[in-house]
Amino acid sequence: MTEAERYQISLGVMKECSGFCVERTQSILPSGGRGVCVTDGFVPKHCVTSLYPGLIYQPHDPVFFQSIGNHFIFRCIDGILVDGNDAGLSKSLFKSCMRRDSLWPLPACDESWLTDTPVCPLNVGQYVNNHNKKYPANVAYQEFSVPYDFPFHLRQYLPVNFYSSILNVPENVTRPLKIVALISLEEIHNGQELFSSYFTLVS
Repeated sequence: MTEAERYQISLGVMKECSGFCVERTQSILPSGGRGVCVTDGFVPKHCVTSLYPGLIYQPHDPVFFQSIGNHFIFRCIDGILVDGNDAGLSKSLFKSCMRRDSLWPLPACDESWLTDTPVCPLNVGQYVNNHNKKYPANVAYQEFSVPYDFPFHLRQYLPVNFYSSILNVPENVTRPLKIVALISLEEIHNGQELFSSYFTLVS
């Protein structure tokens, strides 16, 4: 099975389970580059539309070189950074940290978001463009932490991983896994693009 065929199957599963599909497409904004659109079905209000994948940096982690010219770094409310860039140094670091933390045969996380055919089509949140006056926000960011005792064998389905090794975490200090989801603020129909306010957090 090719990656493209697997991706189409994943989209079918998403439509069956969620009632809609989202994909990366050319943005309707003149300078928006790539965006995320509903390509099938419709998204109900208050529904998870996508996840923000990437490498997680604690406030003390070095991120200078990765941040140069990088528009995909999301700053969480607690100062944690999520680097959702799927190219260049960011891509290499994500793949390296995944290999470091994997326990064979189980991968530490899902790396397919680095490609154009992610196993989970939800993992495209880093491509959601910011809203403007013409196109108001229809999604908002919701941050939450995966419990520390989350089963490792299920980590392979999450599109995030830590930059720092567990060996660098002080004893008796927990390091919850941060997940950022984009939640619909209204019904979003087939053909509509997702737009978010980068300053909006769902409480």
